[in-house]
Amino acid sequence: MTTTTTMAELPGLAGRELGSSEWVEVTQQQVDQFAEATGDHQWIHVDVERAKKESPFGGPIAHGYLTLSLLASLSGQVLTVTDTAMGVNYGLNKVRFPSPVPVGSRVRLTATLKDVEQVAGGLQLTLSAVIEREGGDKPVCIAEPVFRYYSS
Repeated sequence: MTTTTTMAELPGLAGRELGSSEWVEVTQQQVDQFAEATGDHQWIHVDVERAKKESPFGGPIAHGYLTLSLLASLSGQVLTVTDTAMGVNYGLNKVRFPSPVPVGSRVRLTATLKDVEQVAGGLQLTLSAVIEREGGDKPVCIAEPVFRYYSS
């Protein structure tokens, strides 16, 4: 489900759930590319055979920050603001990784619009974001991302 709205309507949505994204598979190729891009080649992520034998997770897991990085694309599936000139990631108020993401898992985002504030030229939105793993018993990421949307 996607919430489609305008800049003028956003403040009225504060406190409401925006919806959930589609399920997205986290692949070993993504994990390897993330490791290459960040220089984080820890074996629990990139050494499949060793992770199967020695990891407490039974195989390789995604980097926490890879999971966090999915917020950008997944939030675009949850909220569409039709009359913006641009939107930017402004930061995070908090983030936690309560559970790992085994490679091959599917994850999705459910988000609530926590707060909307006026800023020069637009609005600042704070979301309450939960990324869950299909079949998991705990979220894999809980975060408070902050986005800024600027008027067209």
